[in-house]
Amino acid sequence: MTLGLTEEHLQLAETVSAWAQRHCPADVVRAAADGPDSGSARYLESLAPGLAEQGLLGLHVPEEDGGQGYGLPELAVALGELGRALVPGAFLPTVFASAALTTATAAGAPGAAGGTGKLVTGLADGSKTGAVGLAAGLTGTRQDGTGADGTLVIEGESSPVLGASIADLVILPVQTEAGEVWAAIDASSLEITALDSLDLTRPLATVRAGRVAVPSDRLLTGLNRAAVTSLAAILFGAEASGIADWATHAAGEYAKIRHQFGRPIGQFQAVKHRCARMLTRAEQAAAAVWDAARTEPDAAGARQREFAAAVAAVVALDAAVWCAHQCIQVLGGIGYTWEHEANLYYRRAMSLRALLGPSSEWAEHVTKLALSGVSRPVQVELPGGDAELRAQIREELSEIARLTGADHMERLAAGGWVVPHLPRPWGRDAGALEQVVIAQEMRAAGVRAPTLFIGAWVVPALIQYGTPGQQQRFLPPTLRGDYLWCQLFSEPGAGSDLAGLATRAVRAEGGWKITGQKIWTSLARQAAWAICIARTDPAAPKHDGITYFLVDMSSPGVEVRPLREITGDSFFNQVFLDEVFVPDDCVVGEVNGGWRVARTTLANERVSLSQTWTFGTGVPELLQVAKAAADPSPAEVGTLVCAGHAIDLLGLRVTLKQLSGTEPGATGSVRKLLGMEHAQRIAELCFAMSGTSGALGGPGGPPVTGLGEPNGAHWARQVLMTQALTIGGGTTDIQLNIIGERMLGLPRDPEPPAG
Repeated sequence: MTLGLTEEHLQLAETVSAWAQRHCPADVVRAAADGPDSGSARYLESLAPGLAEQGLLGLHVPEEDGGQGYGLPELAVALGELGRALVPGAFLPTVFASAALTTATAAGAPGAAGGTGKLVTGLADGSKTGAVGLAAGLTGTRQDGTGADGTLVIEGESSPVLGASIADLVILPVQTEAGEVWAAIDASSLEITALDSLDLTRPLATVRAGRVAVPSDRLLTGLNRAAVTSLAAILFGAEASGIADWATHAAGEYAKIRHQFGRPIGQFQAVKHRCARMLTRAEQAAAAVWDAARTEPDAAGARQREFAAAVAAVVALDAAVWCAHQCIQVLGGIGYTWEHEANLYYRRAMSLRALLGPSSEWAEHVTKLALSGVSRPVQVELPGGDAELRAQIREELSEIARLTGADHMERLAAGGWVVPHLPRPWGRDAGALEQVVIAQEMRAAGVRAPTLFIGAWVVPALIQYGTPGQQQRFLPPTLRGDYLWCQLFSEPGAGSDLAGLATRAVRAEGGWKITGQKIWTSLARQAAWAICIARTDPAAPKHDGITYFLVDMSSPGVEVRPLREITGDSFFNQVFLDEVFVPDDCVVGEVNGGWRVARTTLANERVSLSQTWTFGTGVPELLQVAKAAADPSPAEVGTLVCAGHAIDLLGLRVTLKQLSGTEPGATGSVRKLLGMEHAQRIAELCFAMSGTSGALGGPGGPPVTGLGEPNGAHWARQVLMTQALTIGGGTTDIQLNIIGERMLGLPRDPEPPAG
């Protein structure tokens, strides 16, 4: 997993990774950790020149300043790979310094060029190293009290400063009567004292200034604290995402080869699920940093960058610390030893978190921004070249928009607009780009396709396995929204083990008679038709001998009994089938081959559920309650806002991967798991912020009462209702199994004993 998605970014990541493997293998990292200078000498002597030769120190620096002319996205990709390799020394503090100078230059700061040539050029070509201090402690006064020559005299102490002990240039915040300014100071004019560093592969130092004169062209007036800390969050977060990914895959690989009790430990669900959780955190970290790195620092995008960077600070840094900790747990005793490199990754992750500041403070900042209306839109920005396609789609939709009622729905269905990704004539054979354009243009035209509900899972199965007669009979009315479907899969004794069904279908003249009981059936009372799996060959192996049927819900022998749920509602139902006749022309696929058809349905179900289905329990509702609450819990609110943004970004990254022709893998399961748990956490926090009104029952009403207070009755009900989210469509444990097995390659659960 890399931060980048484009072919160019993937190639960059591969190049940086290959360089790190050649020039910074594990023994180099270990030597840095065990040496007296945290690898500083090795960095200055060989690593920095090598990094400069590769152009990595100047990836983000304009070409006129000696750089490669790219930007923060490319630098973030490189940092992720170097963080994965745990490259020692001062790469991060140096590129942080040059990024700060570049930002100041873009903002028109006179000090970006420096008094002795362009400072950033020396940092980009490897001849100089840099550092940036974030802690306050320095004060500055004008030299003669008049400020005529602009020189600022600074004194005081800043600590700790990453990389300062080997830096040639240090950028520091200085408090003046006019407010905080940032100064680029030659390290030779400062008193720098090395400190013991938690990260054994990178130096820390205290920086003291004793009335150091800083000329006006070294004052970076284009910088402010928000800009610098946003840069820090993006760059630290990029390295942290590499650490999280290393920890995840190190744990996963170890879990494949370490055997206990006669089998690999990765086959035990406790270990498999721990590794799967690690992967979800690493994926979120990559998404958050990737988004923050691509924001613009100019005035129009400054607040968006501040928001996105703060999200990255919370998501990525915490992911690195948590994943490194979990990695040690998976490794067990070997992970606790000094010799294993896991402790070095853990140390670096902890150091990054400490230097950037507590996640609770960053989360509170996110809350403050979000409540003031600052956000970061999650939307696909399409490349050029779609103008002709867009014009054609817009013209067709404009005609449909003028229609009403049945004519409107008929044109949508007949034109393939309802499921455009499916093959013609039911869809439009639309690739990822066309699907995005269609969605955008339908919104713009005010055209809404019918909601298919479970029909959205039925249609792909019928297209792939149905006969031409079945397709002509069922697909047009389903796509028009005339047919409502339900799904007769789950059974009381099987749960998520759908292949363990007991419902039987026996041969009858012209068809089959089905007998059995189904449960958790949504829409059973409203549906005209159902998809049903039943065992047609009891002697066959478990996943064989199952057939996929289409059942008319008005057939004799079908009895629907509502199930009263935890909320008091009856959305789900039990369905009893007593010798229900199903004709042969309602068998989909081969007799005894229904499991393959069912898997198509289940795959589409999980993709559908991985979309942002919040059921009124999303970030907008959370912010609404936080504004009204007496005790808004800003850190907890911000943490959930960050998580929600990262989940949305995962969806965007899936779309962009599809646009570039890259396989998104099991990301649907990742999004389903994270999205449903996120909705539960929001409901629980809103309930907690509701105070004593949470003890009230009843239908609930709106999230906030007419008095402008959180509606506890509503949120109590939402807490109860959202419990279903992590059960339906595959429980949390099933999703974790899918993630661990398909994305990390962990061994599948053992088959149950025969009989």
